[in-house]
Amino acid sequence: MFLFTPYRNTIMTQHPSFSKGTSSLLKKRNVLKRFERVELLRKRGAWTGPRVTGLQKTKPEA
Repeated sequence: MFLFTPYRNTIMTQHPSFSKGTSSLLKKRNVLKRFERVELLRKRGAWTGPRVTGLQKTKPEA
């Protein structure tokens, strides 16, 4: 896709990383967010208290 800038008669192109398909954007993540880790630890019964810093490492469920 070519865009013309209003300032000059130059052509700007779009970087190839912006034109990836939606399938590459919906990959399975291998890192959980903090609230996801807390939920997972609660399900497993390994939640120790109210602190959400210094959580143990967890692997996402398959």
